[in-house]
Amino acid sequence: MKPNRLFFLMLFLVSLGVNAHGPTPQKADESIIINAPIDKVWVAIKNFDKISDWHPDVQASTGDGQNKSDGERILTLSNGEIKESLDYYSDADHEYSYRLKTENTEAFPVSSYTTSIQLIEEGDKTKVKWKSRFYRGDTGNTPSEKLNDEAAVKAMKGFIQNGLKGLKETLE
Repeated sequence: MKPNRLFFLMLFLVSLGVNAHGPTPQKADESIIINAPIDKVWVAIKNFDKISDWHPDVQASTGDGQNKSDGERILTLSNGEIKESLDYYSDADHEYSYRLKTENTEAFPVSSYTTSIQLIEEGDKTKVKWKSRFYRGDTGNTPSEKLNDEAAVKAMKGFIQNGLKGLKETLE
């Protein structure tokens, strides 16, 4: 192969690699102060299956009653259901983490996520930290507006913020 052809072939292959990229992880990190002692807040959120008791976006939640690793719950949202799995749970530390087990981008425009909720005692008040790492609903190179990074960030942040507000309203 002639040197010029080899150069242009290499340039072409490099340019393909530059344009072909997958999604990048997105993050949401929100918190709120609740005017209630940590034990009262923990009682409200500690049952993994019972998020519908305090989260306004969750119409119903059911699960296996297992507040331990591999515990599961199904959330009914306005556009469908999603299934989540509990990864870590600690009564002593007042925290748990979970992940999306079954994707449903019609219900929630993300393809995967890991999320944690942690309570931090601040005198007679409680700080609730809720953070998540997630990917957009369409992990291809040209996602639709409904399943792109912006839609995923908006949905996750909105879900977390609404949950924190709902918890605060439930307890104060």
